[in-house]
Amino acid sequence: MPSFPKHRPNVGVVLFNAAGQVWYGHRAGQPTDHAWQFPQGGVDRGEDLEAAARRELEEETGVTSAALIGRTEGWIVYDFPEALKLAHRLEGRKPWDGQKQVWFAFRFTGDEAEIALNRHDEIEFDAWRWGELSEACDLIVPFKRAAYEQVVAAFSRFTP
Repeated sequence: MPSFPKHRPNVGVVLFNAAGQVWYGHRAGQPTDHAWQFPQGGVDRGEDLEAAARRELEEETGVTSAALIGRTEGWIVYDFPEALKLAHRLEGRKPWDGQKQVWFAFRFTGDEAEIALNRHDEIEFDAWRWGELSEACDLIVPFKRAAYEQVVAAFSRFTP
């Protein structure tokens, strides 16, 4: 399996409710139509991938009541647009070419009152909703679309 050393290690989470809908978060401060996405985030050095997915899910949504139902194999990779790479360099961030992700599917087993977008200092989302998995590719920013197509294909078995 290729290691993609110039891509940041990352995990993504698709959270399914009992009806088979998925959780979408609206990226805080993003006015575009393509600002809805699934929780995702970086993997700390030496961190177990599922542990990273659960940590990111809790930090970004407040959710801890989640049962693992699936995961992708290997890396799903996307590249950042050149303008975003430049912005990262100007901000002093490590100059990654993009992200390599392993995705996890969880079934939400809690009550919606558990969902809180302000559990972490860095707020990722300013709104959330349940929707159909098939909507994902139309909601995400275009440079992540091919990655989301792979995620939808991998997890469509969990929809009604």
